[in-house]
Amino acid sequence: MNLGQVVSLSDTGRKRRHNEDSYVCEPPLFAIADGMGGAQAGEVASELAANALQEHAGEPGAGEKRVVELIQEANRRVFDRANEDSALSGMGTTLTLALAEEGKVSVGHVGDSRAYLLRDGKLDQITEDHSLVAELTRAGKLSEEEAETHPQRSVITRALGTDRDVDVDAFTVETHDGDVFMLCSDGLTSMVEDKAILEILEKRRGNLKRAGQDLVKAANRSGGEDNITVLLFEIGEAAQRTAGAAAPDADEEDDEDTLSGLEAVPVIEARPDEWAAVDGDVPEATIDHPPERARRSRRLYWIAAAVILLAVVGLGLFGLSQSHFVGAQRDGHVAVYQGLPYDIAGVHLYRTVYVSRVLAGQLTQTERKRLFDHDLRGFGSARDAIRRYEEEIPP
Repeated sequence: MNLGQVVSLSDTGRKRRHNEDSYVCEPPLFAIADGMGGAQAGEVASELAANALQEHAGEPGAGEKRVVELIQEANRRVFDRANEDSALSGMGTTLTLALAEEGKVSVGHVGDSRAYLLRDGKLDQITEDHSLVAELTRAGKLSEEEAETHPQRSVITRALGTDRDVDVDAFTVETHDGDVFMLCSDGLTSMVEDKAILEILEKRRGNLKRAGQDLVKAANRSGGEDNITVLLFEIGEAAQRTAGAAAPDADEEDDEDTLSGLEAVPVIEARPDEWAAVDGDVPEATIDHPPERARRSRRLYWIAAAVILLAVVGLGLFGLSQSHFVGAQRDGHVAVYQGLPYDIAGVHLYRTVYVSRVLAGQLTQTERKRLFDHDLRGFGSARDAIRRYEEEIPP
């Protein structure tokens, strides 16, 4: 198969000390692994998976069957290491893999890293996230808007290394000349919307290296909460002609990303009828001077209203603080939380009160839908819901 531009980039981001992403960029094989686990176990898991792919990449085979074989081998590598070393117990990794062949690309997928296809000015996500939030959204429990800011959006429900065998999504995409495929970790997609990704790819269509750099920069400017890895490759002779004909953007300044964070704070503008009060420039003639008694009555009214409002809010917050819901930790362990399943301006409206040994990945999709329904309940009810699975699933 003829391939045009091929680009691979990985960045630690702004909040992580280590890069737990690993990738393989050895045409025609492309893959991204995003590790998870305590300490540096996630880094070990993703590296083991990537090494397994590289070692077996040259073996015979093609199509979806070959993609599944490669992912199963990577899974066994991670699983065996986790069982041999207690310090690495519970580690795992996502894996999204693309094998470019003549006239098609075979894709294998586990977890919440993603594969996209850019074709004719349209960007389509061609993999389906194996995450708690994605399942809740597909089940109608969450809207797309709620999913974007959900506090447990990073909890995955399927990963390599948690069991000896892993369920792999495998499919084939028939290719057209000029197609661009992108594999990326969720460090990009959790920070940058698909619409913005499309705009960057279209703007830099003739220079995919610059497109990748701009995508990483956009993720960091939005907060850089996680490691960011991007692989881009284009298909066919038409893609090569497009790349050769386009300007390499060499004349554009590659601005250093020096945002302070203040740029993200929205400006709140006063309405026209508030300007005078804000500026303090109200002409004397326009100021009404009610009698002193009326002013005192008005003040007392607003004070009383404020006291009542605070009392109602306080009682409401107290009631909600006694509510509980079932969710999952970032490492996949099922847990009971007290409060509400929301974040406001980065502040959690909940706290963890119980963590189970059961992993979300050990439950079936039906069981997860039933357990993670986000219904508010008492602690006893939430704890009983989890205890059932603790009794059924052996340690």
